[in-house]
Amino acid sequence: MSRIKTVRQFVEEKLKSLPSDKRNKALAHLNGVSMAAGIIADKRGENVECACIAGLLHDMQAYTSGSYDDHAHLGAKLAEKYLKKLDIVTEEEKEMICSAIYHHDDKASVDAPFDEVLKDADVVHHTMADPLKPVKEKEQARYAALRKEFGFE
Repeated sequence: MSRIKTVRQFVEEKLKSLPSDKRNKALAHLNGVSMAAGIIADKRGENVECACIAGLLHDMQAYTSGSYDDHAHLGAKLAEKYLKKLDIVTEEEKEMICSAIYHHDDKASVDAPFDEVLKDADVVHHTMADPLKPVKEKEQARYAALRKEFGFE
């Protein structure tokens, strides 16, 4: 089984106790960010598989705890725990994935190139899940840059 599929099944199992509406919303977001991260990583020459895994894990802290308080920093610790349990990534890959999760909520700063993939994938899903919804103020600059990068000006 692929590593992405392994993580996807793990995430589905972890979220199965949520009410169906919350679980469906969570899975749609995590899978959407995962796919967007893979596309962005491929375009930028970053690790596609790890980007997809980071997308699947990036908001697990919020979904499992019910709180977005410091969810990126706490989520990096939770992702590290999950990745150790699954034992499917190298130490370097685990550090890269956890760094991206740690930084993903700080849309105003620029971090390592791989970290930027997850931030941008999160913005893609936030904006494209409902294109008629206004873009969040903290995501407007990234969204404009992504539209330019992908030739949508």
